[in-house]
Amino acid sequence: MARFPVIEVRPYQPSDLDAVIELFQHAIRETASADYNQAQIDAWAQVDRDEWELARATRPTWVALVDGDIAGFADLEKNGLVDMLFVHPKHQRKSVGTSLLARIEAEADECGITCLHTYASVTAKPFFEYCGFTVLLARAVVVREQRFIQYVMEKVL
Repeated sequence: MARFPVIEVRPYQPSDLDAVIELFQHAIRETASADYNQAQIDAWAQVDRDEWELARATRPTWVALVDGDIAGFADLEKNGLVDMLFVHPKHQRKSVGTSLLARIEAEADECGITCLHTYASVTAKPFFEYCGFTVLLARAVVVREQRFIQYVMEKVL
């Protein structure tokens, strides 16, 4: 029987920035690479550190820790948008993502947000469906000259 790790979810701290960026890039380059070609991965994995620092400072963000290491992170915008929810490849399917989403839902409840939405990748769509989100529409988006399919999804709380 698989044993799930103890997961601690805590608020993001500015000192987490580099670890969060590194986790994001691992998730894109390893996990998402099953669904995207190399040009798409290269476009998606680019990070402007200053923009990330500002984004993390201007919206609630949480990190999930497993054995003291950052195993995932997620954020929530005031309008109910879950913009980022990423789990390190070595912690996939071990309740890290669902623990982060549970924290987001608790925050939404505290803030009076009654509906969450996200723009899910092909890779993330099954996770969000598992967690009760429904697909509203699929659309094409262009990021750094690469075309991606994105799923607009929502969950009524």
